[in-house]
Amino acid sequence: MYSTEPAADIAIDLSPTIKVYKDGKVERLKGNDIVAASFDPKTNVHSKDIVYSPENNLCARLYIPNQRQNQNQNQKLPLLVYFHGGGFCIETAFSPTYHNYLNTLVSEANVIAVSVDYRRAPENPVPCAHDDSWTALKWVASHVNGEGPEDWLNCFADFQRVFCSGDSAGANIAHHMGMRHGREILDGVNVVGIVLIHPYFLGREAVGNETADAKTRDWVAGLWRLTCPSSTSGCDDPWINPVVAGSDLASLGCARMLVFVAENDFLRSRGWFYYDKLKESGWRGNVEIVESKGEQHVFHLINPTCENAVAMLERTASFLNHQEKA
Repeated sequence: MYSTEPAADIAIDLSPTIKVYKDGKVERLKGNDIVAASFDPKTNVHSKDIVYSPENNLCARLYIPNQRQNQNQNQKLPLLVYFHGGGFCIETAFSPTYHNYLNTLVSEANVIAVSVDYRRAPENPVPCAHDDSWTALKWVASHVNGEGPEDWLNCFADFQRVFCSGDSAGANIAHHMGMRHGREILDGVNVVGIVLIHPYFLGREAVGNETADAKTRDWVAGLWRLTCPSSTSGCDDPWINPVVAGSDLASLGCARMLVFVAENDFLRSRGWFYYDKLKESGWRGNVEIVESKGEQHVFHLINPTCENAVAMLERTASFLNHQEKA
């Protein structure tokens, strides 16, 4: 997507992601394509869209394995709530990238999934995305007694086996949903685990082998300023840095955590730093981390059939289906 607007009219240029013009116009340079919900014959997965927030006209896309609709309703499936990435400002739950990924994951793991769409910055700055995601989780929880508005969840979802996941900014959201669930327990919902894929966490000071290159760090910081202009602490804002002073990681509201990082990802060291700090926090759960060698940020979405992406998918499916021994 290429702009026809004069360069002089650009207020903020964060190519190749987004541009904002002096008149307030926002131009998203990627993540604009969408596909309809459907039955996918390659994976035998059905999907449909539902409204979870009428006041903000927000939808989620639901996914269910084909065979489940004709099976015994007493045999429930794990429920995955997924949050898409895109720096809080691009992509949607309805893009081909996420639609294909959720179809494949739902088929591989044999789970039900709710892929959440949320309001995006800069028009709706952080924490709007987090607020919308919590609204979606409360909508999911409204089905616990089998009396919610969506039959797929009423009939087939196991609310004692609920998981949250997301990539990049979506992983950031998934973390914060786990923290909020720890503070405001959703009745009848057992969030067993959270899967963070290449989580979008930042900090003012470099950690580990994180690059100190000023140009790279300035671009990343600029994107954060665009999406959260009210922040007074920059990249040490708790919304983007989950380990700043005062963070209570020990209250994370799940029993298990799986973190994926990629060797050549700018965010790699942040993922490892989060993993280490979570282990040190006194949290009583179990956290694992998996690093994909030679890979870039969200490579599994860009090249889903490569060996490392297939391994990630299988590891995620195993995590969603693991049950603790009595």
